[in-house]
Amino acid sequence: MGKSTVVSTGFIHGRFQVLHNDHLVYLLAGKERCNHLVVGISNPDPTLTRKDEADSARSSLEANPLTYYERYLMVRAALTGAGLRADEYSVVPFPVNFPELYRYYVPMDAVFYLTIYDSWGEKKLTMFTELGLKTEILWRRPREEKGLSSTEIRRRMVAGEKWTHLVPPAVARLAVEFNLGNRLAGAK
Repeated sequence: MGKSTVVSTGFIHGRFQVLHNDHLVYLLAGKERCNHLVVGISNPDPTLTRKDEADSARSSLEANPLTYYERYLMVRAALTGAGLRADEYSVVPFPVNFPELYRYYVPMDAVFYLTIYDSWGEKKLTMFTELGLKTEILWRRPREEKGLSSTEIRRRMVAGEKWTHLVPPAVARLAVEFNLGNRLAGAK
């Protein structure tokens, strides 16, 4: 990508309810396009999570077992492990279902990067453009080409199956430190 296309500030977001290798590819694709990447962690807590018909499963407690802080640590560890310096990115809460609150959390003049696999991605694109935000679609793919799933990784953790190869090494270390597999199994 040519230097002239790099913007000052980019914004990218996700739940990262275990940050996996495909998440890292997505984050780094956003970082390639800006000098400073702001990473928004959506559904940061239950009060800033709202059900959306475009993908109602995203808002359930079962789909959001990690705390904001755990995900914050995972994002930072993954980006640092990928070679980014701490001054090249920021991590913030992002109440994705509350567009009226965005200005309190994220730089509204940033380019908002997103990927689209389904109606939820399309809905976010519509929300962002209706707010007058600058957007860039990193890629648009059919749902069956989405790749890794945090739901599947959490299932593997609970079942005692191999999962560490699906996440960045620093994220695997944190998940073990958080005793995540046992915590998730205990929540069932």
